[in-house]
Amino acid sequence: MDKRLYPVSVNLFESEIKPLIEKCYSAAGRPQKVSDYQVFNAILYVLRTGVPWRDLPKCYGYWHTVYLRFNKGSKRGVWRYVLTTLQQRKKLTLNVVLADSTTFKVHRHGGGQKGGTAVEGGIGQA
Repeated sequence: MDKRLYPVSVNLFESEIKPLIEKCYSAAGRPQKVSDYQVFNAILYVLRTGVPWRDLPKCYGYWHTVYLRFNKGSKRGVWRYVLTTLQQRKKLTLNVVLADSTTFKVHRHGGGQKGGTAVEGGIGQA
């Protein structure tokens, strides 16, 4: 397996992460088509790369299935619980970065096209 696509080993997932996820869900309903391991790594991939859900690589399964599982888990607080528990157990280090976009310097061509309202009687107007 590619380490970039699956940064968490199967052994670590089975021993540390899967019990935390299963604790938050019931086993009722249909069997899952996409495994918890694939969903967890897909979520890490999206958060790490910033790629839109629709552009998720096929190896993780159908993007909408992964998104729905992420969304449902987010509403229940599953992912926050998993990440904070792993951090408390010293299995994970979380770095949070907050940035104010008004302080970034941009190249003169990176600011986008000039816009605004046209001035009446300007050059090139009839």
